[in-house]
Amino acid sequence: MNIVLIGATGYVGSKLLDEALARGHQVTAIVTKPEKLADRAGVTAVQADVLDQAALAERLRGHEAVISAFSGHAQSDVYEYYVRGITSVIAATKAAGVRRLLVVGGAGSLEVAPGVQLVDTPAFPAQWKGTAEGARQALNLLRAEPELDWTMLSPAAHLEPGTRTGQFRLGTDQLLLDAAGESRISVEDYAVAMIDELERPAHRRARFAVAY
Repeated sequence: MNIVLIGATGYVGSKLLDEALARGHQVTAIVTKPEKLADRAGVTAVQADVLDQAALAERLRGHEAVISAFSGHAQSDVYEYYVRGITSVIAATKAAGVRRLLVVGGAGSLEVAPGVQLVDTPAFPAQWKGTAEGARQALNLLRAEPELDWTMLSPAAHLEPGTRTGQFRLGTDQLLLDAAGESRISVEDYAVAMIDELERPAHRRARFAVAY
């Protein structure tokens, strides 16, 4: 497929790029600094400011799908920047005439008990709260979106460097735990689950979750 990947040099985006290229997809990588992306077959690096909606739409036009690994981790006001960014991504995708949008979500909006989301629990790390609340708002925006064929994938509570096993479980809106009561997934296997969804859509207009 001919796809766009926003945030291709980031923590998650770089693994999504690896997985997409390994499966033979053609990727237009939207990055703020194209020089950070090494030359590789199948990828075209393009500079764009995610907050410039009109310019972003031009970059997205003509592709079959958009994957957004946009994040605001490096910003002083992570929540405000993230919400502005994902709002721009949604609008630009529509303006470009691309129907399919896949979004990297967070674990914070997953339920740990009926009506209780992980981000709202006392033990949730304060340094990740802005990002988690931004991702939760992104999910709300997508659920209110009447036109796009969207999907959000939420990782386990611990999304960490590891290996690509291709062995994991999928869920919906609840935090997935393993036999030891832990919630983990490698970034590599997260990427497998996302590109699986790109190739064989099973969660259209829905959020799903992945964990070991």
